[in-house]
Amino acid sequence: MDPSHQKHFTVVDYVIFGVLLAVSVGIGLYHALSGGRQRTTQEFLMADRSMSCLPVSLSLIASFQSAVAIIGVPAEVYTHGTQYWFIGCAYILGLLIPAHVFIPVLYRLRLSSAYQYLELRFSKAVRICGTLTFIFQMVIYMGVCVYTPAFALNTVTGFELWGAVLATGLVCTLYTTVGGLKAVIWTDVFQTLVMFAGQLAVIVVGVQQTGGVSEVWRKVWEGNRISGLDLNPDPTERHTFWTLGVGGVFLMLSLYGVNQAQVQRYLSSRTEREAVRSCYMVFPSLQLALALSCVMGLVMFARYCGEDHSDKLGTSSRDAIVLYFVMDMLQGLPGLPGLFIACLFSAALSTISSAFNSLATVTMEDLIKPHFPAMTEARAMLLSKALGSGGRSGGGSGCGFLGQHREHRHAELQHAASGLQSHPAARQHHCCHSDRAQQRHPEPTLWTEEILFLVLHVVQRIQLLHSHPNRPDYQLSHRSHERRRCDPRHNLPRIWETALFPT
Repeated sequence: MDPSHQKHFTVVDYVIFGVLLAVSVGIGLYHALSGGRQRTTQEFLMADRSMSCLPVSLSLIASFQSAVAIIGVPAEVYTHGTQYWFIGCAYILGLLIPAHVFIPVLYRLRLSSAYQYLELRFSKAVRICGTLTFIFQMVIYMGVCVYTPAFALNTVTGFELWGAVLATGLVCTLYTTVGGLKAVIWTDVFQTLVMFAGQLAVIVVGVQQTGGVSEVWRKVWEGNRISGLDLNPDPTERHTFWTLGVGGVFLMLSLYGVNQAQVQRYLSSRTEREAVRSCYMVFPSLQLALALSCVMGLVMFARYCGEDHSDKLGTSSRDAIVLYFVMDMLQGLPGLPGLFIACLFSAALSTISSAFNSLATVTMEDLIKPHFPAMTEARAMLLSKALGSGGRSGGGSGCGFLGQHREHRHAELQHAASGLQSHPAARQHHCCHSDRAQQRHPEPTLWTEEILFLVLHVVQRIQLLHSHPNRPDYQLSHRSHERRRCDPRHNLPRIWETALFPT
């Protein structure tokens, strides 16, 4: 990005961003030192099945309300209008079906992993395939969630990529490892409130600086950004009611019905009724989150009237304009830019921490415990924490995106240099301009990124040290635990019948 168009954080902005990270770590430390102090896998991975519906419902929202959505949805509305808003219609069936079909079955089976059901219903091979698919998908998703806010922040403010990725990975690893699922859920509650506050602040200030609600409405109406109900059955259309309202139901079922991160929250509830209530309470909060994102996109359009700012941003990505809009609107209001950046990183932290904990759970329950049934509770607890800290695999995935960004940037520079060699006058002008840009905003040195890769390597080595099955102390002399109880798969038809037709 051209340094002349870059916005900058004030001290207050950095303080607000730091407070977000500090409070998240503080919640993790509190749960590490209170209650049962995370001494059992039941407490660490399932929160002792003691959570009420309110924190569980807010955690359900935060788990998949990532920075990708907070940046992507306003950019979608800014570019293509409000047709995307109709995905809210899918939330009705997308939450009713999990509440009355999936939750009763999974809760009454007293499972820890959603993929245990696959073995009960089909076979162990199906269970393993489901687990491995989930692990692969979550690791890739974590990388995108870490990289997206870091790249957006770097594009507009010059904040270095490695710093954002490292801060997110370290903070998530710390409070997830020491505080377990309770810490993850309660930090999700705090981070959800920060997300709503950040988006609301941007909307209020944006409407005020654009001329008021009536002026915003006039501009978006004249700009054809208010979309009606589109019942076109053509599947090649970008968005219609059928792809959003009907197709969105299947998306919701994949997220809120069978995804391990969400199932784990249902199963952490005190009772089945609390789990069902938490699913009901997600609906208004999801509608609020969707409304805030869409209204923000409309305010952006009223401000810029659909103008293309790619020349100022140095990228063709529409997503970057969201953060540029935020910094443009809030630049003269100390603290508010930091609040929105805290909103973005709250979304990233909540998603990554949920992924850490769910990955630790499925790895422990589906891949390790079946092969080490005599493992003591103390060793299982130690291994669970090692797996939780080993979830920085997502940070490594984010670093993969960072490495691709470096290669892409290097290719761009080489292309620009080849063009300048054929135009001497342009080369002279570029040299003068680059010297001034270098003084204003020097390029980050490579050693900072190498530090990040070194830290990731050390964490990986620690994980291997704690989880290697051939270590001598894994040869346990304790008597074997009681083998698994009789196969309950014959009871499954009865469980489904009870769930669908309660007496």
